[in-house]
Amino acid sequence: MKSLRYVFFSALVAALGGFLFGFDTAVISGAEKSVQEVFNLDGFWHGFTVAIALIGTVFGALFAGKPADILGRKKCLIIIGVLYAISAAGSALAGSWIPFLIYRFIGGIGVGASSVVGPMYISEISPPHLRGRLVALFQFNVVFGILVSFFSNYLLSSIGENAWRWMFGVEFFPAAIFFVLVLGIPNSPRWLVRQNRIEEARRVLEAVGETDVEGAIRDIAHSLEVLSGSAVKLFTWKYRLPIMFAVLLASFNQLSGINALMYYAPRIFQMAGIEQDASFLQAVAIGLTNLVVTIIAMSLIDRFGRKRLMIVGSIGTCFALGMVSFTFFTENFAGYNVLVYLMIFQGFFAFSQGTVIWVFLAEIFPNRVRGKGQALGSFTHWAWAAAISWLFPLVAENPFIGGRYSFLFFSVMMVFQLFFAWKIMPETKGKSLEQIERDLKIV
Repeated sequence: MKSLRYVFFSALVAALGGFLFGFDTAVISGAEKSVQEVFNLDGFWHGFTVAIALIGTVFGALFAGKPADILGRKKCLIIIGVLYAISAAGSALAGSWIPFLIYRFIGGIGVGASSVVGPMYISEISPPHLRGRLVALFQFNVVFGILVSFFSNYLLSSIGENAWRWMFGVEFFPAAIFFVLVLGIPNSPRWLVRQNRIEEARRVLEAVGETDVEGAIRDIAHSLEVLSGSAVKLFTWKYRLPIMFAVLLASFNQLSGINALMYYAPRIFQMAGIEQDASFLQAVAIGLTNLVVTIIAMSLIDRFGRKRLMIVGSIGTCFALGMVSFTFFTENFAGYNVLVYLMIFQGFFAFSQGTVIWVFLAEIFPNRVRGKGQALGSFTHWAWAAAISWLFPLVAENPFIGGRYSFLFFSVMMVFQLFFAWKIMPETKGKSLEQIERDLKIV
C-alpha cells in the first residue's frame, strides 16, 4: 500500500505538468479576440499569434528528448515549471505585440517539453498493470487544465478591458506549485540505470513495489544496451514500426480538429449564432464533457485496452463531426444543436485518442530510444496542431469553406483513423515496457 501511494504521488506530481499544459493551450480561446483588437491584427497575423504557442510546442517537443536523457526526467520537469511561470507573467504584462509573442512562445516550449517528459517519466516509474491509468493521469490533468481555463476565462471575461491579461496571468500560481512539488519526487529508475546509478535505481524500484528488483534491473540494462554502450539512432529500419505507429496516431489526434475547438470554441459557437457571453459558457460545457469522459476512459484503458477505445472513439468522432458539418451546410442552427454535436465529439475524443495518445507514445518505443521516440510523436502532434490553429481562422472566415468543409474534412480524417486503429495499431495493455519491445521484435 505504501509503495502504491508513492507511485501515485510521483505520477500525480509529474501529471500536474499536464494541468499547466491544458491551461496554457486553452486560455487563448477566451483572450484571442481581445488580443486581436489590442494589437490590431488582421486574419493572417491573428492566426499566427494564436499559433505561436503551438510553434513553441513543436520546438519543445522536438528538443526535449535529449535533455531528458542527459539531465534526467526530474530536472527537465523542474525547468518546465520555470518556463510556465515566465510565460504566464510575461504574457499578462506584455506591453506590445512582439514581447507577447516571445512569452507565448516560451510557454509553448514548456507545453511541448511537458508532453514528452511527463508521460515518459510516469511510464518509467509505473508497474505494468497500472501504467495505462497512471499515464492517463497526465491526460486527465490536461483536460482538467482546459476546463479550469475555460471556467477562469468565463469568470474573468466581465472584469473589463484588461480581462485578457488576467486570463494569462493566473497560470503563474499553479506553475509555482508544480515547481515546488517536483523537487520531492524521485528520478526515473530506467534513467538511473542508463546513468549506471544502479544502487539509486534499486532503491526507487523497491519504493515503487517492484517484486523482482534485480530481474527488473537486468531487463532494463539489457534493453538500454548499457553493457555494450552502443550509440542508437531512432531513424533506422529496426524502429520502423513504432515510428509509424507514433506518427500516425499523433497526426490523426490533431486531424480530428480538436485544437480548432480548444482554441476557437467561443468563435465556433458565435458562427453558429450563439451570443458572445453564452459562447464562453458553452466552452465550459465542452471542457466539462472532456473531463468527465476522460475519467471514464482512465478507468477502462487497462481493462479494455488502447486499441478498443480507439475503434469506438473513431466511429463516434466521425459521426459527430459529420453532423456539425451537415448543420453548417443546412444552416439549421436550431437551439444548441452545434453544441450538442461538439459535446458528442469531445466525449468520444476524450474516450479514445485524448486518453490513449500519451499512454501509447510513452510505451511503444524501446527504452534505448524512448526519449527520441516520444519527442518524435509529440513533435508530429504539435506540428499539426500549429498548422491547424494557424489556418483555422482564415478557413472559418472564408464564405465558401467556413464550418461546412472544415468539419467535413475532420470527419473524413476519422474514417482513416478507424482503419488505423482496427488494422494497424498494436495492443499494449498489461505488458512491461520490455515485453512490448520483444513483441514488436525490436529487442
